[in-house]
Amino acid sequence: MTEEDETEALKVWPEQARLIEVTLDEASIGRNTAEVEHEREVAIFDLLENNRFALETHDSGPYTLRLSLAENRLVFTVGDETRAPIQHVMLSLSPFRRIVKDYFLICDSYFRAIKTQPASRIEAIDMGRRGLHDEGSRLLQERLKGKIAVDVTTARRLFTLLCALHWKG
Repeated sequence: MTEEDETEALKVWPEQARLIEVTLDEASIGRNTAEVEHEREVAIFDLLENNRFALETHDSGPYTLRLSLAENRLVFTVGDETRAPIQHVMLSLSPFRRIVKDYFLICDSYFRAIKTQPASRIEAIDMGRRGLHDEGSRLLQERLKGKIAVDVTTARRLFTLLCALHWKG
């Protein structure tokens, strides 16, 4: 855990600084195989179960979040409890391309390894997978800085969802 992570862990978040709903824009993201749709649903469930999320320019909450894609950008449409839009935040997906690609490669290696490899090999691959996941979640936090504040756990779960949006099954 870095010094910045430890400082963040001590931060007190208001109770309303959270997401109460996350939806995906089917028009831009589209539907996928049942397996991919299940992974997306699980990622959203995990995100909603425990999160800290706040707009840097807006004091109120809780929030709703609608994710969509536009011109190689991930669009965060943050709304109030009634889903009325408060702010749109657009993030280029280009900075995530390498990490997501590497993450998928190592996940594939992990799933192949659990069938035939010894525990020590599986643990080594899993450590690499977690490291890439941490790198992706830190990058997401950095890219959201000044717009949306999230804690480490929420950044990790948002990165999981970002990966699920890219997964082709």
